[in-house]
Amino acid sequence: QHHVEESGGGPVQTGGSLRLACAASGYTCTRKVMSWFRQTPGNEREFVSSINIDDGNTTYADFVKGRFTISQDSANNRVYLQMNILEPDDTAMYYCRAHCRTLNGGYYQDRWGQGTQVTVSS
Repeated sequence: QHHVEESGGGPVQTGGSLRLACAASGYTCTRKVMSWFRQTPGNEREFVSSINIDDGNTTYADFVKGRFTISQDSANNRVYLQMNILEPDDTAMYYCRAHCRTLNGGYYQDRWGQGTQVTVSS
């Protein structure tokens, strides 16, 4: 059974910081990827950041570079998203995704969490 759960969202003022956490359980693959996405009402879910658990390679959307940092705690199967210099446009439901990647670019055991709300007030 694979399970993904986020935590750490909440209200924050412009310029403030929040740290989101994601716990993924039940995964035994060697090439696991954990990602953060966000979504606002009426819009598609958009990619924020990802990390390869095996080699530590990270990827960021252009709009968060220099402000957000993704990191992992492998011993506890957790990934964190440190969000600094938050802006009202960062207000969204933030979702964690975990999946296993294949050598040819495919993926399997793809699971999403329920989301955690981040609200940045001006």
